[in-house]
Amino acid sequence: MALPFYQTPFVLSPPPAPAERHGRVDLHLPADDDGPCPAVVLVHGGPLPPGAPDPRDWLVYLGYGALLAEQGVVAAVVSHRLHTLADYPVAAGDVAEAVDLIRADPRVDPDRLVLWFFSGGGLLLADWLRERPAWLRGVAATYPLLTPLPGWEVDARFRPIDALDATDVPPIVLTRAGLDRPEILAGTEAFTAAAARRGTPVRLVEVPDGRHGFDALDQTDQSRAAVLTARDAILEMLKAL
Repeated sequence: MALPFYQTPFVLSPPPAPAERHGRVDLHLPADDDGPCPAVVLVHGGPLPPGAPDPRDWLVYLGYGALLAEQGVVAAVVSHRLHTLADYPVAAGDVAEAVDLIRADPRVDPDRLVLWFFSGGGLLLADWLRERPAWLRGVAATYPLLTPLPGWEVDARFRPIDALDATDVPPIVLTRAGLDRPEILAGTEAFTAAAARRGTPVRLVEVPDGRHGFDALDQTDQSRAAVLTARDAILEMLKAL
């Protein structure tokens, strides 16, 4: 019998990182703290199924936290309240509040952050594309929803494809799972095509044999390589001037 996704191990095995819980945010901290560190904010998907545990406790996000902390980055996993389609504004507020908390932490360099979105959390990307803060070095999205699924009634604010019309769109790293749901892949294709028309660079990481949730469901070299490629692209964004 297959395990629930939240109990499925991450595809990599980085050394565990010290973690602290602050309200809706878990901070995974580098072992060697040589001063303020850059940070990556991890934004889980949704809407969450009833009874699902806090995503901060899912093995996949514990893995991502450790993977980033190993590289000298503070990884912040946000537990936002996306339980129904009507909750996107609430979840967006939770993410914005978490970002403020993270940037105020003295162990974090407040001018070097990347936001990394997953699955249904991808629609929350729109705000950050539309109005890029000066400290936002880039955004990443892994098997994301970039347009609402057919039949979803979601506030028009949460359409990342429309936010590409902004004048200062941040660099984007996008990981596409080749075996994802067709409607999710269609949204990804529409997004990348729109970005190309506007001249917005998108770093595309392909996982041809990956399913939605490949970073836990598909324990393969291809999955591991894709996660590391996305991580390294994010590290490059954090180091860029």
